[in-house]
Formats: sequence, structure tokens, C-alpha cells
Amino acid sequence: MKRLSLALLLLGMLGIPLFAQGAKVTPLIDKPLTGIPGKEGLMATVTFPPGASDIIHRHNAHVFVYVLEGKIIMQVRGGKLVTLGPGQTFYEAPNDIHVVGKNASSTEPAKFLVFFVKDKGAPVLVPAR
Repeated sequence: MKRLSLALLLLGMLGIPLFAQGAKVTPLIDKPLTGIPGKEGLMATVTFPPGASDIIHRHNAHVFVYVLEGKIIMQVRGGKLVTLGPGQTFYEAPNDIHVVGKNASSTEPAKFLVFFVKDKGAPVLVPAR
């Protein structure tokens, strides 16, 4: 977990937004995946403030999202725009470009759990066009 916290801190210091501006990212676990050489799993909760939205980005990872509170709007390039509420899920493949990620509400926060399966030591988020 210390490595995830450090990675998130360093990216923030470099001015690379990890998620929506003002989002609260709470690291939960950062663990090498036994039996899958060179891969690691990262898990965090993300709270989007009302009206917040992400930059266009990619993760170069398998990303699993589970909505805990509120509603979020998600879309990867070429995919359907979806609005998700508590208990609903979203998946991003390593080659996906995440073009829409935002809180559906302008008055209430939204919170979700995110789990990444990625190359060990690779950045969590890479800005894209």
C-alpha cells in the first residue's frame, strides 16, 4: 500500500490528475499477483465531488469499477455511454481510451471502488487524446 500511496502522490505532484479534479482517492491495497509474473493488483476508492469529471485517459490495465454511492457516467471510445448506480459495474480493457468519467449529479458526491490489474511499476493513469 505504501507503493500505491507514493505513486499516487508523485503523479499528483507532477500535475497529472489521477481522476476528476477534486476527487478523493483512498488507496486500499497494492499487491504483486502471485502466479502472474510482472503483474500487480491495485485497489482504491474514489469519491467524485458533485459535477466532477475526468480528463480523457487510459490505464494500460484491466480496470474493474464497482459503484458504492451516487451515480457515475462512464464511456470508453467506441463503447456505449452508461450511467451506473450503486451495485453496478464497469470494465476497461488495457487498450481502452476512457473518454467519459463523471459524476452524474451536480449536487451529490459519487463513490466507487476501482481495481486495477497492471504491469508492475507501470503508471496508474496516462493522459490520452
